[in-house]
Formats: sequence, structure tokens, C-alpha cells
Amino acid sequence: MAPAEAVAHAGEEDGPALATQAPPPSHPSHVYPLGSRLNEAGHLEIGGCDVLELAREFGTPAYVYAEDHIRARAAAYREAFAARTDRFEILYASKAFPHVAANRILSAEGLSCDVASGGELYMALRGGFAPERIYLHGNNKSEAELRYAVDQGVGHIVVDSFDELDRLERIAPGQAILLRVTPGIEPATHAYISTGQEDSKFGIGLDELPRAIERCQGLELRGLHAHLGSQIFDLEPFGKLAEVLTAMGDFPLLNLGGGLGIAYTSDQQPPSIDEYVEVLLEGAPEGVTVLCEPGRSLVGNAGVTLYTVGTVKEIPGVRTYVAVDGGMSDNPRPMLYGAHYEADIADRMGGERVCAVAGKHCESGDVLIGGVALDDPCPGDVLVTPVTGAYAHTMASNYNALPRPPIVFCRDGDARLVTRRETYEDLALRDLV
Repeated sequence: MAPAEAVAHAGEEDGPALATQAPPPSHPSHVYPLGSRLNEAGHLEIGGCDVLELAREFGTPAYVYAEDHIRARAAAYREAFAARTDRFEILYASKAFPHVAANRILSAEGLSCDVASGGELYMALRGGFAPERIYLHGNNKSEAELRYAVDQGVGHIVVDSFDELDRLERIAPGQAILLRVTPGIEPATHAYISTGQEDSKFGIGLDELPRAIERCQGLELRGLHAHLGSQIFDLEPFGKLAEVLTAMGDFPLLNLGGGLGIAYTSDQQPPSIDEYVEVLLEGAPEGVTVLCEPGRSLVGNAGVTLYTVGTVKEIPGVRTYVAVDGGMSDNPRPMLYGAHYEADIADRMGGERVCAVAGKHCESGDVLIGGVALDDPCPGDVLVTPVTGAYAHTMASNYNALPRPPIVFCRDGDARLVTRRETYEDLALRDLV
């Protein structure tokens, strides 16, 4: 989707559905992190920390996470599986937020880790994941990445192609692997984040799978892996996936991927973790260890982004633009595939004035939200966008030479800086001139 199309799409979808006479909320919407509340001053609190104070201390834009939200979601996955089976493994899909602080929390919660590159592997190891509990993915792993994984003692490598089978058999005969399968199941999600359909750069097609299994003689084939896509609300395809993989043979491990959707807007009600796990296990045969790879559903709602309003520009008869001090460099998802978000003024939640939240980049398509009701936004206000805990920091860039924001973890009223804000000097650190 081109930037201009993304803006038009966001405006069409967000604008008409907004209520213009809603009373001020007494508490934040369910899209905010668990435990979020409005304090006595009417300010939003994340992890017990006043958002206005966080903005003063750490500046804006800033990514803010509620640590306990991440822990609670990990516990929900553990408990949902443990109530039904003792043969399971939960892998944090770290591409959603490949950060040492998050990895330390999730490794301490007993999760394993899914990495999609040598860099994510490095971050997982620094975050405390035992190498034998790490699974290396990727549709085009370099020989250097494969050697790095083998040298570090990574437990399983998920093989994506015949070329990779050849490389890995030469580099590390006997290595434990899973074969990634393209199951031919297309879920209801955006085309850019759908991965299970036949026309996919990922995996080996079902017709080719028997030949791939035969080619694994020099490696230890432990099971099959498939992934349908991301941000999926309809659970039926997951049950179908388990049936498809089970029909391909008997293996000790069956990795059914991730993809459970989360609520980005207050009108969305995704399936619960418990419902999701129930469907995964229904289709799996007894005696098989079932693996799943949650990423977004662990960290997405845990994070918010803080901005400062710079200008408010009303175009009579068209729309009102509220421009903030970030944009597509700290969250490109609205521009990439029309992702929808909500926003609030941190000390005046809710509102009646329908506005577009625009970034500061030199692009007409740099619009974070096409239409959202705010409470009379003014320059200097702190604006909060929830559900930026996944794929915001991960996909951030230095477009227009903007330094990337800091990351702040909050718990029980204490805020700790886990990634500092970049400086102008940082932008030139790798330059040799």
C-alpha cells in the first residue's frame, strides 16, 4: 500500500466510527497495558508511572513499556498449555521486540526463543536465553549465520529450503532441525503479514515435503514447522494447520507458529490466549510436543509511544492535523500497510475533536492516525499512542536523520531507562569520513 493510500484508508476506516459526544473515560481503554489507570490528577499512568512525568524526564518521542504486562501474558500462555498438557514449548518470537530487557524478562519466565537472524540470536543470548532453547529461523540464512548458530550451540535450526539443507549438512552434520512447511492455508489478515499461502517466500511446499524429508539423512529431523501469518483473529485455520502437518508423518515436535491477533483499537476483541491454545492442541496428536511462537501477543499491548504536540493545523472543511515530534521513523506500520491506532492526550483522555495525527517527516504520507477524537489538543500536550510494543522500535529508522527514541520500562511506579535516546553524534558513528 502506497503512503497516500494508507492515509486515505486510515481516514475512511477510523473517521466515521468515532463517537463525537462520548463522556470522558473513567479509565483507559483495554488496548492500554494491564494495570494502566488515570491517577488523581487525571493523568494516565503506565506501570504506576505518571506519563507526563515520564515525558519530562525522558523526553519525547519515547517508547514506554509496562513490565508486568509482559510477565502476565507469558504466564497466561504457560497456564493455558499446562492446564491441558505437559508436552509443550513456548517460543518468544523475538522479531516483535528483539531487546535485551524484554528477553531477560521472558527467559526468566521460562520461555524459549525464536530468532530470525544472527543479530536476533545475539540479542537472545545476551538476554539470557539458553542456546539449547533457541530456534533459528529465516528464509535465507547466510553461511555465517548458520556457523554462528552452530558455534553457539543453538538447539534447533528451522530449515527453509533445499539449498539450506545442503549448506547445513556440510557445515554441521547431525544438527537438530525442523523443516518449515508452506501449508497452503491463507488466513484472514493483511497480505504483507500472511505467510501460510502457497505463494510465499517461506518454507517448502507440501508436494515437495516428502523429498525434503528424504534429504535429511545427514541431519537430525525432529519435526515440522509452519506459520500462517500475523494478527489473526479467526482461530479455525490453526486447527486446520495441525491436521495438515500431522498428516505429513510422525514427528516428536510440531511447531504451529504464532499469529494470535491483539486489539489495536478499542472496538477489537481478539480471541483469548486460552481459546487459542485450545485450538492448537485440538488438532495435534497425543504424544507430540506442540510448540507455538507468540510475539506480538506478548509485547504489543505492553508498550505505548509518547509524543509532544508541536502544531495544530485546521484546514476548514477538510480536517485538523495534530503534528507530533515523531512519526514514520518510530512507527512505520500505518504507512506500510494501513495499520490503525488510537491516541489520547495524556492528561485529557477521550475527547470530541476529530483530528489526524501527523508526523514531522518530509512525506505527505507521514500520518500516524487518519482520524481520532482528542480533547482540544494544543501545542505542548503529551499525546499517547497505545499498542506500539511490537514492531515499532523493531522497525524504527533514522529517516530524515531523526535519532531513534529511548525505551523506558515501568513497574510499581519505578521507571528505568533500558535504551537511551540516540544523539546526533550517534548518527555519524559508523561514517569513516
